Amino acid sequence: MTMIRFLFYLFIFLYSPIAYAQTLTIKDKNTQKVLQLATVSAENFKGFVVSDAQGKADISSLKEATQIQIRLLGYQTLQTSYEALAEMDFVVYLTESDASLDQIVVSATRWRQSSNQVPAHISKVTREEVSLQNPQTTADLLEFSGEVFVQKSQMGGGSPMIRGFSTNRLLIAVDGVRMNTAIFRSGNLQNVISLDAFALEDTEILFGTGSVMYGSDAIGGVMSFQTLNPELNGREDNKLNVNGQALLRYSSANNERTGHFDINLGTKKWAFLSSISSYQFGDLRMGSNGPEDYLRTFYVERQNDTDVVIPNPKPQVQNPTAYSQINLMQKIRFQPSKQWDLQYAFHYSATSEYARYDRLIRTRSNGQPRSAEWQYGPQIWMMNYLSIKHQKTTPFYDFMTLRLAHQLFEESRIDRNFNDPIRRTRLEKVNAFSANLDFNKNFDADRQLLYGLELVYNQVNSQGTDENITTQSQSIAAARYPDSNWGSYAAYLTYQQQLSPKVFWQIGARYNAFGLNSRFDTTLFPLPFENATLRKSALTGSVGLTYQPNQKYILKANLATGFRAPNIDDIGKIFDSTPGSVIVPNPTLQAEYAYNAEIGIAKRFGKSLKIDISAYYTYLDQALVRRDYTLNGEDSLVYSGELSQIQALQNAAKVEVYGIQLGLDYDLPIGLSLSTRLNYQRGQEELDNGEISPLRHAAPFFGVFRVRYVAKLLKLDFYALYNGEISYARLSQDGRDSPHLFAKDSDGNPYSPSWLTLNLKASYQLTPQWLINAGLENLTDRRYRPYSSGIAAAGRNFILSLQAKF
Repeated sequence: MTMIRFLFYLFIFLYSPIAYAQTLTIKDKNTQKVLQLATVSAENFKGFVVSDAQGKADISSLKEATQIQIRLLGYQTLQTSYEALAEMDFVVYLTESDASLDQIVVSATRWRQSSNQVPAHISKVTREEVSLQNPQTTADLLEFSGEVFVQKSQMGGGSPMIRGFSTNRLLIAVDGVRMNTAIFRSGNLQNVISLDAFALEDTEILFGTGSVMYGSDAIGGVMSFQTLNPELNGREDNKLNVNGQALLRYSSANNERTGHFDINLGTKKWAFLSSISSYQFGDLRMGSNGPEDYLRTFYVERQNDTDVVIPNPKPQVQNPTAYSQINLMQKIRFQPSKQWDLQYAFHYSATSEYARYDRLIRTRSNGQPRSAEWQYGPQIWMMNYLSIKHQKTTPFYDFMTLRLAHQLFEESRIDRNFNDPIRRTRLEKVNAFSANLDFNKNFDADRQLLYGLELVYNQVNSQGTDENITTQSQSIAAARYPDSNWGSYAAYLTYQQQLSPKVFWQIGARYNAFGLNSRFDTTLFPLPFENATLRKSALTGSVGLTYQPNQKYILKANLATGFRAPNIDDIGKIFDSTPGSVIVPNPTLQAEYAYNAEIGIAKRFGKSLKIDISAYYTYLDQALVRRDYTLNGEDSLVYSGELSQIQALQNAAKVEVYGIQLGLDYDLPIGLSLSTRLNYQRGQEELDNGEISPLRHAAPFFGVFRVRYVAKLLKLDFYALYNGEISYARLSQDGRDSPHLFAKDSDGNPYSPSWLTLNLKASYQLTPQWLINAGLENLTDRRYRPYSSGIAAAGRNFILSLQAKF
């Protein structure tokens, strides 16, 4: 019997390494939770492996490695060996730390790499952080980072502002696919809310121009969103592995009721991931302590075919701001071998109709509202996406990724002037096709070549309808855009080299050809031309260097150029921009070019303190700005029943932006940590008369300071969000022309007051499966409106969510 037991245990001992020892499990040292997206790499090994949703990573290819590094953002890097991992039964525990200089990032080169090799500043928001903060939208997720300023014209929105730039001068990428289309406008953009925060694996913000990798629009920065990845079972057998989560959430400030569910089914070669989220938001209540200029004192109702102004009995409730949204995602992954990885994804997002609140609070000189109705129709985004990844050492590449995507965008604008029976509807649809082919070639451990091709093609269809709500009659009206197509074709190349153990550098270039064709309907609007054609190209480049004399200090420097090609919104839009003015098409536009310089220093003091400082300067030449214009020799025309000044976008200005970003992280004993993010920027643009005006999208001084406590099952986060003042003297010309967005100073002039909110978030792991989150935002019930926003932020807000994992 003893011999039988001995042989049995010997069999288990010998069999286990063969079947299971190649799978490493990575966990949090304090909470014992498995850690996803930890990167395992080794010297003289091309590539790396990443832990899946169960914290498992297949490290069979590292059997001979004597120096293995395990990294994860927010955790101390673990140095070990394969032999040591075997002694630990292939289970390792990482220690949380905010003071690490190193993390794994993707956005800079579209490939995973160490942040120490990226000369630009990058910020990252993890799924764990999203779970704690409970943002209502992805725009709020960006704001919680403390490094992105978010403007809102209505509750169903959120327009990021990065380093003095916004809207179509920032690029959004989803799973590596460009989201920007030919109708991304220079006004505020709400497209980021189409992304479901529950379905994001992580979010990266690349600051500064990213045109070499992403092409047009990536002037101020790139917001790169990686959605959840279908996970295989991580074992040699074909057993089905099932996991997922369900969540319910309530917020008091707007009576939010949100539900989310996702499930992952994984076998050895196949994985299926499904995700659904439903959001319901009521009218938003602002705070009780602050400027009375923000109060909603009235709203409009239609009574007996007449628009009537109704006094608002609850002026802190911003009526109307309610809306709803649904998000769906389905992914299918097939991995026939370790060399090939194929994935198909379907994304769908749709909002209800929602009011553009900032247009509904405008009044005329007689005190009457300008608009009786102003709302966006349903904002719809759909994407079909196929990616093919191949990993094999060939003369041309070691890693290859092909991304094919089709996106459908649908949006509309519906407005009616006060006591005007004509309701105007403008509907836009864009079909966006794209193909990206990216290669990564490692010549040796110190030299790497990244190169690729990109094709983008957009079809734009726009319709206009006027309806008499009294007679119910309809007529065709001038569309917002001409029927058009816009294309971009590019090739890029980036070379990276580790010059010495302390010095790493990279240089890159991109050639981009772009063009558009538009056909205008002159029967509805008196334009002096019927067609607009544009054929141009741009050459951009970048060079950067990082110097790291030791593990506690790193210096980065980067020079880069960027560009933004004119799109259909620039050349072909007809739209009333501000009261008394109208934008008309301008088919003579050229690309605008940015020149960016950045230097950054990061320093660790001991094992607990890290300070990170970045300083930057951007010069934008031939900037596309709105200027007075003439049409058929006239400088004004009657639009929507009002005599309006004619304006058009023109290459007529120079823009300068400079600023500093500061980050500090300090780990204290017994689970405490302190962190802060500070952002200071100044911007100016050249006006039509040659004078200099503050730049509209240069945000005021803003940031976040937080104190966090982490125990075995509990997380507490106490933080302050703040926003500096922008006085009337520092307000842009656009801001002065829109006084309804701002409070009034002692002289009666518009300005943006400073504000600060105190907030508390808590997370408690009830069981390994159940997690409860609670939060109290804006504890002092401060009434405030973020700079340039048309809606006041939420007052005191209680949040409660319950999450179940299986």
